[in-house]
Amino acid sequence: MTTIDGGSVHKLVVACDAGMGSSVMLAGTLKKQLKKSGVEVVHSPVAEIPQDADVVVTHAGLAERARGGVGEVPVVPFNLFLGDPAVTQLVKAIQDGASIDV
Repeated sequence: MTTIDGGSVHKLVVACDAGMGSSVMLAGTLKKQLKKSGVEVVHSPVAEIPQDADVVVTHAGLAERARGGVGEVPVVPFNLFLGDPAVTQLVKAIQDGASIDV
């Protein structure tokens, strides 16, 4: 289990592989939710996750691939593109500057 300090997150990456647009929608939603927190939200293929990411959000089916490419960067897997509890918990931790375990 990894602990994420929400107050230390400056760059959140939404990583995908299918290219169907759902993850782009999620990235757009997260940009709006985290705008006031000053967090940069970017969308990236899972094989090209930027090395300066503080946290990666990706579909559960891609989580192991993402972890293999980011070293110690926390990866938050989700199952639902909209309204997933893991993503909601991460957003709240970032907004509140709180810590969460993933």
